[in-house]
Amino acid sequence: MTTILVTGGTGNIGRQVVPLFQAAGRTVRVLSRNAGDRGDGVEYMAVDLLKGDGLDQAVAGVDVILHLAGGPKGDDLGTRNLVKAAEQAKVGHLVHISVTAVDKLPLTYFKSKLGAEQAIRGSSIPSTVLRVAQLHDFAWNTVRAMAKLPVLPIPGGIRFQPVDGRDVAVRLAELTLGEPQGLVADLVGPTVYSLGELAHDYLRATGKHRLSLPIRVPGKAGKVYRAGDNLTLTGADVGTHTWDEFVAAQRAAVRV
Repeated sequence: MTTILVTGGTGNIGRQVVPLFQAAGRTVRVLSRNAGDRGDGVEYMAVDLLKGDGLDQAVAGVDVILHLAGGPKGDDLGTRNLVKAAEQAKVGHLVHISVTAVDKLPLTYFKSKLGAEQAIRGSSIPSTVLRVAQLHDFAWNTVRAMAKLPVLPIPGGIRFQPVDGRDVAVRLAELTLGEPQGLVADLVGPTVYSLGELAHDYLRATGKHRLSLPIRVPGKAGKVYRAGDNLTLTGADVGTHTWDEFVAAQRAAVRV
């Protein structure tokens, strides 16, 4: 039976994709901060990707790895450690979730994500890389943080294509259960929104009121955003679940 190792398997996407693997009859192993039996048929193993502790044991006997783990920094280092262990274990397929415009935005987070992607694509392991737009949850949390200020800053020129986590999980399951494909088409949401539009949707859904202040994003990153180079307007796969649906669900949760 095929064994799939999922890094970041307890995160937002991981919690949605693991059941899809189980439904497909695969054995699932998840890297987590804590090992143990949780009664869900999944094997949890405690591994520190940045230090590499426990990786050799975690990848032993694994056929496919879905690499979802990530954070604000260190993705490149953790991924290099994972790739090294996977190569030694002769893993047959490594699937990685990356970010749209990862090679265009000169920001620390994107540089680290690009390093992770390059480590995988440059390895000897057959791989598949999916670049994904900002998740609905990420967009929501971003504007929620902005709305904590007494005056809502609206960075001009920043536009997103927010995509639903369910669409991402389904696509990743398809790719992980399939053959290696290299860099595949980006996955984005069906509609482009300015950051200001997302922020105002949040305010309406939560019943909050804020004065807004337009601001300009400086530097090279600002130029990329204003040019729309962070967007994938052609050649992308498009999710079916919309931002409006997500906002409606959040609004209903607030009212409960």
